[in-house]
Formats: sequence, structure tokens, C-alpha cells
Amino acid sequence: MCSELFIPTAMNTYHVLVKAERMGAILDRVVENGSVDVLSLAHEFGVSAATVRRDLQALHHQGLLRRTHGGALPRPAGLELPLQYKTSRQHREKRAIGLAAAGLVRDGDVVGMTGGTTATEVARALAERRGLTLVTNALNIAAELVSRPNIRLVVVGGNARHASYELVGPAAETMIAQYHLDIAFIGTDGFTVAEGCTTHDEMEAHTDLSFISQAARTVVIADSTKVGKVRFARICGTDVIDTLVTDAGIDPAVRTAAEAADVEVIVADQQ
Repeated sequence: MCSELFIPTAMNTYHVLVKAERMGAILDRVVENGSVDVLSLAHEFGVSAATVRRDLQALHHQGLLRRTHGGALPRPAGLELPLQYKTSRQHREKRAIGLAAAGLVRDGDVVGMTGGTTATEVARALAERRGLTLVTNALNIAAELVSRPNIRLVVVGGNARHASYELVGPAAETMIAQYHLDIAFIGTDGFTVAEGCTTHDEMEAHTDLSFISQAARTVVIADSTKVGKVRFARICGTDVIDTLVTDAGIDPAVRTAAEAADVEVIVADQQ
């Protein structure tokens, strides 16, 4: 059974966090504070010190932080978080981005979609639509849509990445090259006007570029925490990006610069 955590909100209601979400919150605290200690985490999350120690040990074994006596230190800079620890981050913003991005899809479109938590929200927003063909290399997105008879689902094969649940590499790129995409939604770990879209893995970046190469319209979906960041591997420059869908946290200067570079910027409404 998953451990549960009750966190009081400003309105004196409670949210339940399962184990993966709690561990994601622990990683956030490590990054924010530079270090954490077991007793403080146990008090904040309302769980036992033994539970926190087990969480820290599991994250240490995954290389996501460095266990110390009584606490932990940050993971190496630039290390990619596994998908299960990203799900609860910026969830409200990602859901709004998903809804706004789905509004760009027309009936009968062939839609390309890479992986990631924001792309998953786009897929969920499209799940009830009819007449769409969706081409994806994301195993979790495929699993959500495979039972939907109203959507023609094409799953791209390739080498599986455990961090993102995506299938990447030459086999994926060869298959993508066989299709024309009306619109492609590209998840990214970083976006700047100067560097374009970047991600943690170079093979994933190359496969993402294959989606872009086959699409009549390229839409980058990224919450504002990704905007202004540059990661290891370049996916594409801003010259091939038609639209950026993000949230209200985007730096106004970055928005102005993106629009000056002929990138349409859509700020998703979270209401």
C-alpha cells in the first residue's frame, strides 16, 4: 500500500500525496534548500522519520540525491528526473496548457506527440475527440488512448527510455518519416529564444526533431519553469517553432523576445 501524506492548504483542506508524489516533493525541497534533514521532512509531511529515511535511501539508489547522515544533499546538476516524480509538479499549469494546446487541433488532423507530463495532458484533452489520428512514441500516452475507439492510434517503436517512457532512436525516426503530421506537440526540458528547445538526452532530441520535420505546424508545450532553461541536447531552434504554449509564469521579456522571433506565444488560462 502506498504511504499517504496530508498537507494543509491555505483553505484548511487537505491533499493526499501518494509515495511517488511525496518523493517528488522531497526532491523539490532538496533543490530549494540545498540540503534537507530527516526530522524536518517528517514534520512537514506528517509521516514517520523511518518513512522519510526509506524515501531518501530509495532516491539515493536512483542517483537522484546524495544521502548524508541525518538528511540528504542535491542530485548532480542537470540530472533528469524520472517521469513518475514529475507528475505532481506544476500540475494545474500543465493541465491548462494541455487544454489550450488541444484547442489548436482541428477535426480530422493527424497529430504527432512526444512524451512528458505536459504532452500527457494534451492527450487527455484530446481523448474524447473524433476523427483524429495520433502518432506518438510515448508508452504512457499510448496506454491511456489505446482503449479509445474514436482515435486512430499509431505507436512508434524504438529504444525505451525509462526516465520518460519514450521510444527513441533510428527505428523510431524511420517510422516517423513515413507519416505526414498536420500538427506536432513537442515537450521540452528547456526553452530559450537563443538556444531553442533542449532536453536531457541526445537520442530523444533527435527523435523529437523527426516529429518536427514531418509536421506542418510545430507547437512546443512547456510550463514556465522550463522557459529560460537550457539542457544538454538541442532539439531545434526557434526558426522551426510556430507556437509556444505555456502558462502565466513566463517572463514577459522572454515572451516579447519569442514573439519578435516569429513564435506565437499562447498563455494558457488556469481559471
